[in-house]
Amino acid sequence: MRTENFIYFITICGFFIGLVFSILNFDDPESILFYTLEITLVFYLIIHVAAMNFFDVNYLKKAIFNKQQHEDIGDYFIKELEVRERVMDNLLSSIEKMNKKYETIMKGSIDSDEPAQEAA
Repeated sequence: MRTENFIYFITICGFFIGLVFSILNFDDPESILFYTLEITLVFYLIIHVAAMNFFDVNYLKKAIFNKQQHEDIGDYFIKELEVRERVMDNLLSSIEKMNKKYETIMKGSIDSDEPAQEAA
């Protein structure tokens, strides 16, 4: 059932429910007319809120959110992060090698300086 047809159906149902309620509870014609129109308006507004929030969501979700495009973008970013992670790992390993080489050089120079200080 299309959304417009559902709105029309619920509005007419609200009209007849309002008419029956008004005839059962009120005696003067102005009250019957007023409360019938009021109840019809309430049904009309409620069904519009419901249609706005629930019925067109699937159509809008397909129109606004393209799942395949979202997954492709996500896969692209994951691949880019993996590449950057490998580059960072390589940089960190080269920095560690340089630090070890520096430590061995400094340890060697400290070791060579210590015996000279002991002898003096």
